Amino acid sequence: MNGIRRRNLVNNIMLTLTGVCTVVTVSTLFLILGYLIWNGGRSLDWNFFTKLPAPPGETGGGMANAIVGSGVMILIASAIGIPIGFVGGIYLAEFGGKTFSFLVRYTADLLNGVPSIVIGIFAWTLVVVPFHGFSAWAGGIALSLMMIPIGLRSTEHFLRSIPTSLREGALALGASKTRTILTVVVPAARQGILTGMILGVARIAGETAPLLFTSLNNQFWPDALSQPTASLPVMIFYRAISPYEDWHRQAWAAGLVLLSLVLVANIASRWVLSRGASTQRG
Repeated sequence: MNGIRRRNLVNNIMLTLTGVCTVVTVSTLFLILGYLIWNGGRSLDWNFFTKLPAPPGETGGGMANAIVGSGVMILIASAIGIPIGFVGGIYLAEFGGKTFSFLVRYTADLLNGVPSIVIGIFAWTLVVVPFHGFSAWAGGIALSLMMIPIGLRSTEHFLRSIPTSLREGALALGASKTRTILTVVVPAARQGILTGMILGVARIAGETAPLLFTSLNNQFWPDALSQPTASLPVMIFYRAISPYEDWHRQAWAAGLVLLSLVLVANIASRWVLSRGASTQRG
């Protein structure tokens, strides 16, 4: 009886701690979101999304170039990182051996844990220095280096979750291994793979350090992708450390927009994953 009571006491304590941690986490999230809405919502207007940054003290400026610049660099990063992560995940899940696959997984996990500022320095050395200039290309490449391991590991995970019986059934019908993967395994795991890719985009959307070393910043519209390009995270950084009150308000507004985009991406990934789970149950 004493052992049963002891276990029940431990279970109750664990449940209480779990509940407290959940309440603290949710409360912190809503506190941050509420603080951003309170400080940034007052500075959001149509000019913020359509106008270029204004000099200190002038009203009516916006961050249109930073919003478009962030979108462009995220597209570049996605165009590079998603295919590489997808193909790499397929290789690890379906074709990988022992030694080389272990090295790829270890490298991906290591790259996923590298500080973003180190990624920025590496991209600066690899792209900015040889081409003698900051650019949107350099920023997109830096962000893609952070996106590749996320897509690779998530693709491998969801492909491995597909039952072996589906592969065996397709092979028994005479399909080749490549065709089995492309027409049976990948479609069965598409919701999970898409979820991983969306989370990868959300991961890189708010990165500042890599862009400080690669795309830098620009107060105007760049004439080409090979020129310095503004982005929301970098613009928030410069506005937040400035001594001007109106720039501080714009930093709060930009932070609210950026956090809203990340929340939308996370909600979309949850929706895609839950829809895939309900389809499988159906």
